[in-house]
Amino acid sequence: MHRIFTTSVASVYPHYVAKAERKGRTQAEVDEVIGWLTGYDETALREHLAVETTFEDFFAGATLNERVTAVTGVVCGVRVEDVEDPLMQKIRYLDKLVDELARGKSMDKVLRRA
Repeated sequence: MHRIFTTSVASVYPHYVAKAERKGRTQAEVDEVIGWLTGYDETALREHLAVETTFEDFFAGATLNERVTAVTGVVCGVRVEDVEDPLMQKIRYLDKLVDELARGKSMDKVLRRA
């Protein structure tokens, strides 16, 4: 089992927000990306952060967006569509979406609306 699986989402979340904010994006946009991927609304996301849910449990309770397979590309030198472990792939999807947000892509493109 990879260490990230038992890491709390709350411990990584501030890094996602900081990365986005350094590039002029907002916490609300990070939350929107997380909600799009997982199906969690603002209340559910805040609850997971408050109780320090692990990535394993966070994604176990998530309903992934049906368009998630449209998320492709490289994160940390690995193509997200080629990641074999289902949980690691979900984590990489999240990383990729936050990367795209921080790189200045429009929300429509990040959320695969356009």
